[in-house]
Amino acid sequence: MKVLKFGGKSLANGKGILTVVDIIEDKVKKGEQIAVVLSARGNTTDELENILENAKDNLSYVEQLEAFKKYQVSDFVNVDFVNEFETLDKLFEGVSLLGDYSKRIKDQVLSQGEVLSAKLITQLLQEKNINANFTDSRSLIITDAQFGDAQPLDKLSKDNVIDHFKKHNGTTVNIVTGFIAANAKNETTTLGRNGSNYTASLLANYLEADELQNFTHVDGIYTANPDLVQDAIKIEKLSFSEANELAYFGANILHAKTIIPLIEKGIPLRILNTFDHKNDGTLITSKSSEKGIKSLSVLENVALINLEGRGLLGKAGVDARIFRALAHKNISVSIISQGSSERGIGFIVDADQAKEAKLVLEQEFEADFHKQDVSVISIEKEVSVISIIGQDLSTFHKPYNALIKNQIIPLLFNNTVTGKNVSLVVQKAQLHRALNVIHGEIFEISKKINLAVFGHGLVGGTLIDQILKSAKQIEKRKKIKLNVFAVANSKKVLLEKNGIDVDWENKVKEVGEPYQLKDIVNYANDNHLENLIAVDNTASQDFTNNYLDLIAHGFDLVSSNKVANTLSFDFYKQLRSALEQNQKQYLYETNVGAGLPLIDTIKLLHLSGENITRIKGVFSGSLSYLFNTFSQEDRLFSEVLQEAIDKGFTEPDPREDLCGNDVGRKLLILARELDLSNEFVDVNIHNLIPENLRKGEATEFLNSLSALDSVYQKVKEQQKPNHVLRYIGDLWGDLSQEKGTLDVKLISVPQSSALGQVKGSDSIFEIYTESYGDQPIVIQGAGAGSAVTARGVFGDILRLTEKR
Repeated sequence: MKVLKFGGKSLANGKGILTVVDIIEDKVKKGEQIAVVLSARGNTTDELENILENAKDNLSYVEQLEAFKKYQVSDFVNVDFVNEFETLDKLFEGVSLLGDYSKRIKDQVLSQGEVLSAKLITQLLQEKNINANFTDSRSLIITDAQFGDAQPLDKLSKDNVIDHFKKHNGTTVNIVTGFIAANAKNETTTLGRNGSNYTASLLANYLEADELQNFTHVDGIYTANPDLVQDAIKIEKLSFSEANELAYFGANILHAKTIIPLIEKGIPLRILNTFDHKNDGTLITSKSSEKGIKSLSVLENVALINLEGRGLLGKAGVDARIFRALAHKNISVSIISQGSSERGIGFIVDADQAKEAKLVLEQEFEADFHKQDVSVISIEKEVSVISIIGQDLSTFHKPYNALIKNQIIPLLFNNTVTGKNVSLVVQKAQLHRALNVIHGEIFEISKKINLAVFGHGLVGGTLIDQILKSAKQIEKRKKIKLNVFAVANSKKVLLEKNGIDVDWENKVKEVGEPYQLKDIVNYANDNHLENLIAVDNTASQDFTNNYLDLIAHGFDLVSSNKVANTLSFDFYKQLRSALEQNQKQYLYETNVGAGLPLIDTIKLLHLSGENITRIKGVFSGSLSYLFNTFSQEDRLFSEVLQEAIDKGFTEPDPREDLCGNDVGRKLLILARELDLSNEFVDVNIHNLIPENLRKGEATEFLNSLSALDSVYQKVKEQQKPNHVLRYIGDLWGDLSQEKGTLDVKLISVPQSSALGQVKGSDSIFEIYTESYGDQPIVIQGAGAGSAVTARGVFGDILRLTEKR
């Protein structure tokens, strides 16, 4: 015999209930001997509980009750629910008159859900000429008198079950009500929430069934709740002990007591999907073929109670007093953790027992309060428990560190005696994100990195296209899933939780919405997005004002915008302090040298204690092209400048390049990497624009380029033989002091020198150190271009993912 159990979602009106009937009919036609255990249909139990509360509070409930009845009857014209509906009418009327109800009355109310479900399925099967027999489990399962969470009396219950199935056997399909039972006085009791699973396992035990098949709305047991973790993986096999851990620690597909009756008889349990007949589900047996972490389970509807006091230090028996006092009121503690100083003890109880638990402990520790040994007993209700089943403490640092980096600070954690299960208490608002962070870390699936890209001009747009083109290959090679969930310009943002596609540019125009930064932050929070990175491809000082907010809300930063690093030194220090405080990273390799590994090299040299004495080079790819070409070719300066403009090497207004501020900012960034406290006003900049052309509209300047010819032709002609012009940045002086000397200037260098041999739009940097003496470290390569810069930003993003 097989015992089949169907959950509430499987029995909902429409496709659900019809599919259940089809499954039972199919098994009967195949000659299988089965017994069927049913939950209440759909949200029946919750609805009955809600109506009960309204009746107690003397609120209008009649309309809600009529809607409930209508759903139960639905289109099933021949069903007779007169007795059940009359029972509910009387019970609710009595509760309304008294303004209260007992647990005994509540059990009577809730029991009607399973009765209605079983009677309906029995009738639908009989209409198909199947020998179905309605079986009220109150005549089978006998319990103690603990209403709401009754414990079965095994011998009586087993005898009743065996006797009943002897009378109703052969071709009979017994349709049994789950969840409900009766005590010795024949009063209705219930087996606790999700108790229908318990009913099914008891029947399987008593009847020594070949298998218990639990039909639900999912394909089996997953590594995490798939409703909360999109990347959850179905587990093919589990052992009883593993399943028991999952059940105890909140796996809502199992009841905590379901596994024990099955272990006693070695009866396999298979979790199946009512709506997917092809799926084999998850099989739970005495052995498991797999090792390691099995699943993440969640306990909700719990509260954290903290007991704190200086007098707890070194005092024996505090834990015993807590457990004794709570046990006296039947309050169970699921998790407890004590600080190393013993000044604080935290533990988890059911949320509906939290107030009573606090009151009990206040009474128990009344004398300790007077002596000020105990200072406070507090309740924190908005919490959830995540249990990592199979987690070894030796590798627990990985998920723990990942949580911290996502600004999720566990309130409490402990591990079991075996050291194979770890439980964390987190804020309920952080549950969803915490699950995704932990799951991605411990199951070695692709780690999801959620990117918000600000600015989608030449660099930003190229970056987005590079990410979309490379994403699948990166996921395959590195198990890193790059998900661009936000693309924003100064006016609009496109938000896509699961990532933008190749048509992103049109979508920004067509469906992008006006926004403030808080809208993107709220979107990330509302959708529980983890591993957040904000990518700044703007050139805006205004946007850098958002950096501190982004860091505070859990974003790492990647930026091609060099403004933030060149604002006041006070802001520079404030930004670094915020990064350290929030354990965030800020990468900006493209701030100097586009995609060249300059900043990383300088950081490593400086960190290793190497004394850098000078940094000199051609910092601007635009000006590199301008003076390389002008020095080599017999052409007018204005002609070469116009060519650079036409090729997109300069800004639309080339004065932004020619004024030298861009090179000055880059030089200042390098100075600050050496812990120098220079400000931008300390940079001595040779402005290449004649004073009379520095103001006015860009169009006026562009029409006056010829005015530059005589100036620079003269400079060119005054050079020594075999020399060329280079516009350089030079950081020098005693760099061990608070400030260095920063010069940005046009110089003439020998054509044979390293600076003189630079070609095209390349940049070159010479790094002089004590160890290397007169021979500098030279870094040279493409110093401009949207593709090169975008690739550098992309590299920073990937470096950040590795650090995570």
